[in-house]
Amino acid sequence: MDLTWSEHEEAFRADVRGWLEANLAEWKAAHGGDVPSGDTREGFAIHLEWERRLFDARWAVVSWPEQYGGRDASLWEWLIFEEEYYRAGGPQRVTQNGIFLLAPSLFEFANDAQRDHVLTRMASGEDRWCQGWSEPNAGSDLASLTSKATRVDGGWRLNGQKTWTTRGAFCSHLFGLFRTDPEAERHRGLSYLLVPLDLEGITVRGFGRLDGDEGFAEVFFDDAFLPDDALPGGVVLGEVGAGWSVAMSTTSSERGLTLRSPGRFLATARRLIEGWQALPESERAERGDLRHRVIQAWMEAEAYQLQTLQTVTGTVEGRPAGAESSLVKLWWSELDVSLHETALDVLGPAALLDGPWAKGYEFSLSGPIYAGTNEVQRNVVAERVLGLPRK
Repeated sequence: MDLTWSEHEEAFRADVRGWLEANLAEWKAAHGGDVPSGDTREGFAIHLEWERRLFDARWAVVSWPEQYGGRDASLWEWLIFEEEYYRAGGPQRVTQNGIFLLAPSLFEFANDAQRDHVLTRMASGEDRWCQGWSEPNAGSDLASLTSKATRVDGGWRLNGQKTWTTRGAFCSHLFGLFRTDPEAERHRGLSYLLVPLDLEGITVRGFGRLDGDEGFAEVFFDDAFLPDDALPGGVVLGEVGAGWSVAMSTTSSERGLTLRSPGRFLATARRLIEGWQALPESERAERGDLRHRVIQAWMEAEAYQLQTLQTVTGTVEGRPAGAESSLVKLWWSELDVSLHETALDVLGPAALLDGPWAKGYEFSLSGPIYAGTNEVQRNVVAERVLGLPRK
């Protein structure tokens, strides 16, 4: 694995850095310098302005083909973009569930009409997609879901409930799994549907998190009719009844490379080191244990970057990650918690006054739960990566 960047890649980095520095400052200044969280209604609308700015400059989806608003950039260049984005302090991507989760499955399973309609509107933020996975009795055990889609003349009748739908209260569309054959085995008879949320019979109800942001929603389907032609190319992604295989490609993206690039953790580690260096020298001398934790957190962030470079090398050479994406999920979720716990100990009581650190810590605690709990991921790693027998 070659760890040096080419002249072309370094030039790409310079372009990204220059654009971000100029445009982030301008966007923040336009909103008073203190932009609300994208998990609030006001903040979501402001973040969409940023997404549109990214799209207009072809930075929203750099690795996508140009016809969908991208730059045909390589995976290496995408990693560079992500690193520069977080280094510059770029805001959360409120379109990420569509761009990072649904889009890879669209490229793999969609027909041309579906791709042509959905991808560009997704990249620009014109359509906002949320993920309809979890249900009240189906979280990590996704195959136990009970929401149904019944075939009727001209479309589907939807009944059931989805919950923990990230930013669902602000989104226009939902992608998710529905049981289309109730007689089939658990992992069969499921179909992956693309659903506009403005259909009659669909109710979206946002609810607050512990931090007060309306970051989640419940989505209720009460005999909602989903026409086959609600979207060009149809509303089923892949084949009817084969939704599980499509969903597994989505969860691989969620657990693996695309959702949590190393740039995010490298930037957090740099902020952590800056916080440590800001302490009085006498306090740093007395807290050798804390100094060790800061160094360890930085080393783990660097190691995650190297592991990601290895993963990309395999992808470029045609080796799919498969079940190894569960290892990646374990790594980034536990690294996120470790970085923030260390930061809170460095800052002490001041951490409660530091919005980014306090909010980041609260969010990091969800990492071992979403995208499949870490307990489940350890089972996947044990059985499918290490080849250990089931207990």
